[in-house]
Amino acid sequence: MVWLIAFHIISMVAWFAGLFYLPRLFVYHAEAKDLISLERFKLMERKLYYFIMTPAALITTLLGVILLSFRWTWYLEQPWMLIKLAGVLLLWAYQLYCGHLLKAFRNNQNRHSSGFYRWFNEVPTVLLILIVIMVVVRP
Repeated sequence: MVWLIAFHIISMVAWFAGLFYLPRLFVYHAEAKDLISLERFKLMERKLYYFIMTPAALITTLLGVILLSFRWTWYLEQPWMLIKLAGVLLLWAYQLYCGHLLKAFRNNQNRHSSGFYRWFNEVPTVLLILIVIMVVVRP
């Protein structure tokens, strides 16, 4: 069980690394003007999203479900766990919206300013704080 927890945390860290970095790439992409930079950001964003973020999100979720399965009924009676799971659902929504934004950039249809992405970049930080407090403090 401790190995599952360890790999759950490791994959979560990798997922959050992508959740923090992709919107930062969007900031720079929104500010870029030259074709070389625009194409470079498209490549970096695609690789980050499909080869790091998405696999890490899937592994994190799979391991989380496995860990939940050991004490399913007990966990689902705990308010802190329900709040944590709601936070994870919001992370998935954020992940999927990042994919939507990635496609808009890929198709040269970005409609947001770099300022929007600077604020957008703060969402996973708030969710990380919420999730960690729920798991560690269990208020």
